[in-house]
Amino acid sequence: MKKIILAMMLAAAAMGAFALGKTKVKRVSSDKVIDLDGYWNDTDVRIVCESLIEECVNSPRIAKFEEENGRPGLVIVGKIVNGSNEHIDTSIIEKRLRSAIINSGVLEFVVSKDEREQLRDEKIDQEQHASLETAKAMDNEAGADFMLTGTVKSIVQTEGKKSVRAYFVNVTLSSIETNRIIWQGENDEIKKEIKNQKKK
Repeated sequence: MKKIILAMMLAAAAMGAFALGKTKVKRVSSDKVIDLDGYWNDTDVRIVCESLIEECVNSPRIAKFEEENGRPGLVIVGKIVNGSNEHIDTSIIEKRLRSAIINSGVLEFVVSKDEREQLRDEKIDQEQHASLETAKAMDNEAGADFMLTGTVKSIVQTEGKKSVRAYFVNVTLSSIETNRIIWQGENDEIKKEIKNQKKK
């Protein structure tokens, strides 16, 4: 019986080693274009965000706001809604846009609703445990001037074994006080032709 169990364990270990031996990993540059299935990917995020950020930071209305108020506008990120026919993690787009626009120095951002709750919890804790000199007040938050929102949509055409996927990303910067649109940009550069090959 012991011999049978030992043989089974050795067989399982050999199978595991064989399976591991088939896995091959190769590191590539983060800006290398890799399209495995034709769906939305990291390259699409980079292309879309770079073009939209450039449009946004060069908007004359944003420059006018800073001239009139003597400071950059404060922005909060709203929702980038996925209206496409596939799963797209739009939080990646939100964070990429926010990081790049902050780093441009043209606009400043306030934290999101979830992040605000964490900061408020910390201030409540400081009221109880921090010294008067270092505790942060609850009523000193900066109110946002603008909200950044957007959508990702797709159009798919299929004929036989060939399909074409086109993506449209629309981003809007709106005044929170007046509901006026300050800036709006659209990227429609992402278009892919996919041919399904016969399996051999």
